[in-house]
Amino acid sequence: MLRVGLTGGIGAGKSTVARRLAELGAAVVDADHVAREVVEPGTEGLAAVVAAFGPQVLLPDGSLDRPALGRLVFDDEERRRQLNGILHPRIGRRSQELIGAVPDDAVLVHDVPLIVEAGLAAAYHLVIVVDAPVEERVRRLRADRGMAEDDAWARLRSQASDEQRRAVADIWIDNSGPPDAVRPVVDRLWHERLLPFEANLRERRPAPRSKRALLVDPDPSWPAQAARLIARVTSVAGERAVRIDHIGSTSVPGLAAKDVLDVQVVVDGDLAAAGALADDLIKAGLVRAEGRWWDNPITAAGQVDKAMAMNADPERPVNCHVRMASSPAWREVLLLRDWLRATPEGASEYAELKARLAAAPHASIDDYADGKTGWLREALARAALVTRVE
Repeated sequence: MLRVGLTGGIGAGKSTVARRLAELGAAVVDADHVAREVVEPGTEGLAAVVAAFGPQVLLPDGSLDRPALGRLVFDDEERRRQLNGILHPRIGRRSQELIGAVPDDAVLVHDVPLIVEAGLAAAYHLVIVVDAPVEERVRRLRADRGMAEDDAWARLRSQASDEQRRAVADIWIDNSGPPDAVRPVVDRLWHERLLPFEANLRERRPAPRSKRALLVDPDPSWPAQAARLIARVTSVAGERAVRIDHIGSTSVPGLAAKDVLDVQVVVDGDLAAAGALADDLIKAGLVRAEGRWWDNPITAAGQVDKAMAMNADPERPVNCHVRMASSPAWREVLLLRDWLRATPEGASEYAELKARLAAAPHASIDDYADGKTGWLREALARAALVTRVE
């Protein structure tokens, strides 16, 4: 199952995107709907809310008066925490019941307004953020919900900032126009990314990628993308990982590279432990790459094994190298990365070599990589004189 988190600020039009995904075939679990369900008349959730906040939060028909409850808790942090303590466990249990009923071959879209605020982003294979300019969001809240302008601005200010949402967003959807304008955007996302991603996970196969080295200009978003990936890997690896690092050319600011994120996970165990973790990384959207992967340290004699996991996502190439702590290779990789970061002339030499090799005829990525070995061996020897891995 592909797990997609869907979020966005109030008034951004997240529900419009959720509805279209449901029409296309996604299994949508709406946290707002669940939040209403757990406090319907007759539920123990509603009884707990009334016991905590009094009968003034009820309408004459016995249902919850949400505006009245909102006025009680909105500017009162202690009361808001009290309400969340009542609602969140119940919402969580009911959401898990609904998610548990979703077929294994589905694209699950979990529509959660507070993914950022609750720190949930790493639980999903992808996070979609729906956005619109704040002025348009205020206009929608006034027109569609009858909200006073001051109340609308207060709601916006109480939620996560755009910067915080961008930090967790794998996909950013601009929904500033009319509802129909976002429809083709969602349709392309569904057919070109979500469906192939789900199929690759189900079949446990890495997404296809070019056999040639295709270099691109440095992307300033690479570190943020790597941070999201590392958060997902960390959530799966837990204490099995001694450390997890962004490595490779995309980890060196200003260096042209293949648009592939390389992440290194160091495990304190044998090759079987590395392989078991690589298998488990399917929960983070990565698929174990079959075969035997030789890890040939540049300065150390001999060869050691590593496990590899690669992206199932067709639009975000990833190599996750799972190395044993006993291997010298993981330190060498970090040593070289840190030296390239600190040595502009070294990074320039490496960039020129990469460009030359990428432009030359080569049948595979392995041919390109082999062409770098001599220079990397020399660079690592230079790095060892001035850099130390912590």
